[in-house]
Amino acid sequence: MTATLTPASGAPRAPEAGRPPKRRNAVTRLTRGVPLLPAVGLLAVFLLGPVISSFYGSFTNSSLSGVGASSAEFVGFQNYTDLFASPDFPKSVLITLIFLVASAILGQNVLGLGLAVLMQSSNKVVRSTVSTIVVTAWVLPEIVAAFAAYAFFSDAGTLNTMLAAIGITGPNWLYTLPLLSVILANTWRGTAFSMLVYRAALNDVPPEITEAAEVDGAKGWQRFTLITLPMIRRSISTNLMLTTLQTLSVFALIFVMTNGGPGTDSTTLPLLAYQEAFRFGQLGFGTAIATMLLLVGALFSVAYIRALKPEVD
Repeated sequence: MTATLTPASGAPRAPEAGRPPKRRNAVTRLTRGVPLLPAVGLLAVFLLGPVISSFYGSFTNSSLSGVGASSAEFVGFQNYTDLFASPDFPKSVLITLIFLVASAILGQNVLGLGLAVLMQSSNKVVRSTVSTIVVTAWVLPEIVAAFAAYAFFSDAGTLNTMLAAIGITGPNWLYTLPLLSVILANTWRGTAFSMLVYRAALNDVPPEITEAAEVDGAKGWQRFTLITLPMIRRSISTNLMLTTLQTLSVFALIFVMTNGGPGTDSTTLPLLAYQEAFRFGQLGFGTAIATMLLLVGALFSVAYIRALKPEVD
């Protein structure tokens, strides 16, 4: 009888007959990627294509009328030179950053997290009531939410009517405090998304961990800051990125409420790009502003992705 030799438990196996392992793995990866090809093609046509076209347009003198409308010419960095020389651009960048930080990074995220924590410790009636009220603003079309916010903050609107009922004369919010008005409106409309994200994240926190911390003597605030927040850090970073990108693209809300005014006191980069491209007819110049807006969004995205990287690895 011939003895059969078996390899040691830790010895590597000999490669199977047929294709080499590296080549077989490459073929497997390519095969798995085949179903994604239609989605990649659609993204290339409807997302990457317009981005490239817009980027090229920012280097031309394209316009809605005149010579630039019939035969746009390549003008190099002239649009960007004029943009940085314009007094409206740095002011618009500052307003955009204030609007972004106040309504998205602080407003929607902090309020959404607070509501999620509150609903986790409340009864079913409170959870249902709060969810209905908050989510209603989120499911409204943006243009409908914009007109609702306009009706609330206008001079003879709902807010001043309620203040008058208790003997307080409210200001013309959209004229005297336009940026604050659009910040509050955007926070009201976008908080529901953050609340839902954080509710799902809090439900994934193992209760035995917080119970163990409570046994060790950790108070409620300590359990929340030292245990809960670190465990949902990835959800916080992801939600920050999504709310940031959504807020950078807000247009209809501000356009309906203030139209960027009075003057340029609430003109964010999307409104400035719209005004230059379609009100003044300078498509190339407006596209350059849109490209700068895309760059701002990319910078924030890179920061959030870097915050996520250690946990992903």
